[in-house]
Amino acid sequence: MTDTVIRLDDVRRYYVMGENIVKALDGVTLEIQRGEYTAIMGPSGSGKSTMMHLIGCLDTPTEGKISIDYEDVSDLREAELAFIRNEKVGFIFQQFNLLSRISALENVMTPLLYAGIPVKQRKEMAIAALERVGLADRMKHRPNELSGGQKQRVSVARALVNDPSIILADEPTGALDTKTGDQILELFDELHAEGRTLLVVTHDDGIGGRCLRQIRLRDGKVEGL
Repeated sequence: MTDTVIRLDDVRRYYVMGENIVKALDGVTLEIQRGEYTAIMGPSGSGKSTMMHLIGCLDTPTEGKISIDYEDVSDLREAELAFIRNEKVGFIFQQFNLLSRISALENVMTPLLYAGIPVKQRKEMAIAALERVGLADRMKHRPNELSGGQKQRVSVARALVNDPSIILADEPTGALDTKTGDQILELFDELHAEGRTLLVVTHDDGIGGRCLRQIRLRDGKVEGL
């Protein structure tokens, strides 16, 4: 029996741009099984980031159905989507998306604040997440005091701190040099080995080949699974 953690059924996401309709996703149907390490690939404008935003409950489809952990999230209100995001999804972004005025530790604690976890427990969980990514000696530093690779490790720690079932990474090595990018990908390999579900949005064939499955998009449609 399969354990489908993500399911898209004929999902469409259209945007109105002046007099034009942009079909960012145009009838996508697919399944992701729990524990899969999957690359979402395609050229610029193919719909990769749109798919990630929909799976991550940052947006809702124009048509079609999206299920996360067997729950239909297609028509949920924003507060309900925020709950799903906080409970089930960890995000890693190309530009890190860290808050510049607070420390690495406080950045990692932020998702736990929205989850209503007490301060002492938030701090303990954030410290454990930073130790997990090798940043125990940098947790009091602000983002402008960290290298690109260290910022991305903070981003990974923040994504892991709630122990989500799904990790979504959007071009996670795009702002890093090759050596540092390889270190982040090695960390992803470890997370996959632990049984986590990882989806990596990338246009890089080298990164895509490292994943165990590739979903290729073009013009908002699935070109290959």
